[in-house]
Amino acid sequence: MAGERWALVDTSHAKFRQSWLELLQSRIDPRRLDHLIVSHTEPDHSGLIADVLDLHPEIEIVGSKVAVQFLEHQLHRPFRRRVVKSGDQLDLSRHPDSGVDHNLAFLSAPNLHWPDTIFSFDHGTGTLFTFDAFGLHFCSEELFDADLGAIAPNFRFYYDCLMGPSARSVLQALKRLDTLPPVTTVASGHGPLLRHHIAHWLGDYRAWSEARSGSETYAAVCYLSQHGFCDRISQAIARGIGKSGAQVQMVDLRSTDAQELAALIGEAAAVVVPTWPVDPEPDLQAAIGTLLAALRPAQWVGCYEVRGRHEEPLYGIASRLRSLGQPEGFAPLRLAQVPGAADVQRCEEAGTDLGLLLTRERTLAALKALDGDRDRALGRLSGGLSVVTAAQQDRSGAMVASWVSQASYEPPALTVAVARERAIEALLQVGDRFVLNVLAQDNHQPLLRHFLRRFPPPGADRFAGIAVLEGVAAGGPVLGEALAYLGCRVTQRLESADHWIVVAEVEEGSVSDTEAATAVHHRKFANHC
Repeated sequence: MAGERWALVDTSHAKFRQSWLELLQSRIDPRRLDHLIVSHTEPDHSGLIADVLDLHPEIEIVGSKVAVQFLEHQLHRPFRRRVVKSGDQLDLSRHPDSGVDHNLAFLSAPNLHWPDTIFSFDHGTGTLFTFDAFGLHFCSEELFDADLGAIAPNFRFYYDCLMGPSARSVLQALKRLDTLPPVTTVASGHGPLLRHHIAHWLGDYRAWSEARSGSETYAAVCYLSQHGFCDRISQAIARGIGKSGAQVQMVDLRSTDAQELAALIGEAAAVVVPTWPVDPEPDLQAAIGTLLAALRPAQWVGCYEVRGRHEEPLYGIASRLRSLGQPEGFAPLRLAQVPGAADVQRCEEAGTDLGLLLTRERTLAALKALDGDRDRALGRLSGGLSVVTAAQQDRSGAMVASWVSQASYEPPALTVAVARERAIEALLQVGDRFVLNVLAQDNHQPLLRHFLRRFPPPGADRFAGIAVLEGVAAGGPVLGEALAYLGCRVTQRLESADHWIVVAEVEEGSVSDTEAATAVHHRKFANHC
């Protein structure tokens, strides 16, 4: 009919090219499509845009400003485009079969979980297209969310992995959703369509995000999406901050609007800043100005090198931050030309150091909050002293462990409790190998003092000045002064309140002195070591 217009919402990953294009062409002639709405440019949603353009070069691509900018670099070809933001609408007129007027409204939702994300709401059907948000990695024959109990655990796991790190951005998006008419269907790009329990799912996102945000102090980790190694490095720093128990909020300087950027920076207890181009585009220049203007004197700051092209010098940016009166959360992170595993570890450890600064008062309060009888009684549990060592490629780590216990006879296995903030935790994933070095009672003090001390520079060599035996065990160094060693392979990881319980099968081992006694750790109270 006259005025009828058709829109395609997102594409798919390039690995599904044949099946997806066949399905598309079975439903509609691509040349009849007027618009291709791009929710965000993550490859599993945008991987076939070039193929759609091959079929219909005149189709108009609709997306956020940042998404369109990204596509210019991804597609390397001219295309018709329409940049939209919150409040903009796209009128598709009346569908000839249903008689429904399809008028799409757009809502900006950056950082969920891609910097250029935008939601689309169809006023005609009440359908909200959210793509990554409100999704889950769950596959069944059911099209809708009829069985709440079956999908709820996956829904929570998906949130924790992808949406939780941007909890404050989730709350901003939910505020925008509150302005819409009633939503009848949430069309996510992952898992079933949500129709039967929408209030429940939206309520969960709100409750979880408020719990993560709350009144807790947080660190704002700023980054420049798809620039140099910024994504990888910023995520490593954020991961380290999170390991300490501190809250973290990722902030893309390219896509976050000025008002939200000012709020996220101004309310943060710490701000981590990347290096930026010497001659940034006007929008980025404005964002940098907003960032610097929003800083407060009491905030911890840190900066890191991105290794993009033609950047401001790292130490120049660090000096500029110091001149504003900002205390330094960690020393400027200067990276190799192509950051390797050791650089990533160093960034993660710097993030952990910053996170420990943010949680210091809470930790001290916990140490003072003694439940006399209970903590004294629990403190009477004693354990042998060991040093866990691990090495992978150019990464290595070590930690003192006293919470070690045999877990089974056959196969022989043990458990080790590892505090979340320990750097070595990243080297103790399922399938990884490590060495448990059991310390002797008569000579354990030097090793204990060495491995209990803080290693001020992130990424410092934990084994400098210590006699080690390389190549003895597969998982890491064997300490020359150890009473015994056990070569172990991680088989499970169990999450507790503030530790990971690592379950490992013992694959090899040896004792250097069968007559010596194991060093034992005795505590008076159970709420600290």
